[in-house]
Amino acid sequence: MNDEAASFEDAYHILIEKLVRWYELLVSHLPNAVAALAIFGVFFLMASIARRVGERLFARAFDTGAIAQLVSTILKIAILLLGLFIGLGVLGLQKTVLSLLAGAGIVGIALGFAFQDLAENLIAGITMGIRKPFKTGDLIETHGELGHVQSLNLRNSILINFSGQRIIIPNKEVFQNKLVNYSQTGERRVEISVGISFDSDIENAAKVAKEAIEADCGDWLHPDKEVEAYALSFDASSIGLKVRYWIKYPGEKTYYAAIHDGVASIREAFREHEIEIPFPVRTLQTSERLALEIQEKEYAHS
Repeated sequence: MNDEAASFEDAYHILIEKLVRWYELLVSHLPNAVAALAIFGVFFLMASIARRVGERLFARAFDTGAIAQLVSTILKIAILLLGLFIGLGVLGLQKTVLSLLAGAGIVGIALGFAFQDLAENLIAGITMGIRKPFKTGDLIETHGELGHVQSLNLRNSILINFSGQRIIIPNKEVFQNKLVNYSQTGERRVEISVGISFDSDIENAAKVAKEAIEADCGDWLHPDKEVEAYALSFDASSIGLKVRYWIKYPGEKTYYAAIHDGVASIREAFREHEIEIPFPVRTLQTSERLALEIQEKEYAHS
C-alpha cells in the first residue's frame, strides 16, 4: 500500500514538474508568440488590402476579370506566406521555415509536372493579358481559325467565326503560333486573278481594271493605298493579270463581299471595253493516216 502511494506521489511530482516547465517555456516565449501573431495579423491585413487594390489596378491592366482576380489572389497568398515565415522566424523556428520552403519547392515541382498543360495555358493567358495582342471584339486569325474574339479566360481564347461557330483554342496554342490581328491594322489586301487574251493590250487592260475598282468600290477602299494591276504570267490560253487593292477591314464590306464586288466590276468593265476573257482552248492534232483510217471505218459502216 505504501509502495502504491509512493509511486502515485512520484508520478504526481513528475507531472507537476512537466507542467511547470511548459508554463515557464510558454511564459518565456510569450512575448515572441505575441509578436509573431501581431506580425502575421499585420501581414494578413496587408494581404487583404493588397488584393482589393490589386483587383482594381489589374482590372485596368487586363481585359479579363478572371486574370485580374487570379493575379491579385496570388499576390495575397505571397504576402501571407511572407508573414508566416517571418512569424516562425521570430519564434526561433528557422528549421521549420527551411523545411516548409523545401517542402513547398518539392510540391511545386510535382504539381508542375502533373499539371504541365494547365500551367502552360495559365501562364500564356496571363502573359497575353499583359501584352494585349488582341482585345474582345477584335478580328484575329490564329491556329488556322479566323473569327472575332469573344473572350480570353485563364485557359482558353474563344472566337466566333463567320459561320457562327464558337471556337475554343488553348492559350498556349495562341501564344506559340502566328497571330494576325486585322482590327489593329484596319486593312486587308484583296487579290483577284483574271486572264486576258494574247491579242489584248496589256497596259489598257490593267488601266481598265484599276479604274473599275476605283469607280465602283471607292467607298470601302483604303484611302492611303493604291489599286495595282500587273501582268504576271503566260497561262495556257491567256495572259495572267493580277489586280490588288486594300480594303478597310473590318468594315462595311466583308472580305468575300469585297472580292465579289471586285470581280463583278472588272468583268463589266472588260465587257464594255471589249477586252476578252478567254476560255481554255485545246488543239488536238492527228496524223493523216489516222484520219484516213477513221474515214474508212465510217465509210465501211455506212
